[in-house]
Amino acid sequence: MTRTYRALAALLSYPTETMQAAVPEIAATLEAEALLAESRREALSGLLKDLAEQDIYELQERYVGLFDRGRAVSLHLFEHVHGESRDRGQAMADLIALYGNHGLEMAPGELPDFLPLFLEFLSLLPQAEAQALLAEPAAILRALADRLATRDGGYAAVMEAVAELARAPAVGASAIPEEDPEDLAALDAAWEEAAVRFGPGEAMDNCGTDRLRTRLRAATRDAAAA
Repeated sequence: MTRTYRALAALLSYPTETMQAAVPEIAATLEAEALLAESRREALSGLLKDLAEQDIYELQERYVGLFDRGRAVSLHLFEHVHGESRDRGQAMADLIALYGNHGLEMAPGELPDFLPLFLEFLSLLPQAEAQALLAEPAAILRALADRLATRDGGYAAVMEAVAELARAPAVGASAIPEEDPEDLAALDAAWEEAAVRFGPGEAMDNCGTDRLRTRLRAATRDAAAA
C-alpha cells in the first residue's frame, strides 16, 4: 500500500472539517514515504496551510468555483477521453468491476472515474502496479496540471505531483477544449451538452485492466493524430 496516493486523493477532494483535521497526518504521510521529490512536497505546503487554517466555507467555495464551474479541469478522467457515450459507459463498468475485484466499495452516487477515487484505489495496489496504471491517463493529468496552473497554484501543485508520479509527458491531451473561466456564457453552453448515457455496452467477460487502459489512452492517441 502506498499512502501517498491516498494523501493526494484527500487534497483533491471536496474540503470538509474532517479533512482539515487530517492535514497534519496528510503532510506527515507525504514526508514519511518521500515518494515525491522534496521540491514537489514543498510546493504542496501552500495548499496544506490553506486547508488547515482557512474558513471551511471559503475553502468549499474555492473548490466549487474551480472544479465545478467548467469542464476543462474536470476531475472525472473519462470526460477528457474522446469516444462515444457507450464507450465511456463501458469504461465506467470496467473500472467499477476492477475496484470491486480489489475490495474497494464506492459510495452511493460516486462515479468511478473521479480522480480522487482512482487515487484511493491505487493506494491499495503494490507500488509498481499502481504506477503503471496511473501512467495510462498521464497525458490527461498533464493537461489538468497545465490548466490548473493558470487558475489556482495550490491545486496545480497537487496535480503536478500526480502528473509526476504518472511520469506524464511534456504535452497534455484532453478531449475537452480549454475555456475561459470568466466566460460564464460559454461555460453554461458547455454544460448544456448531452449527458453521457451509461448503457449496458459489451458483456463484462473481462474485468482486467486491458480495456480500461485502451480507453484511458484514447485521448493521447487522438491528440497526437490531430
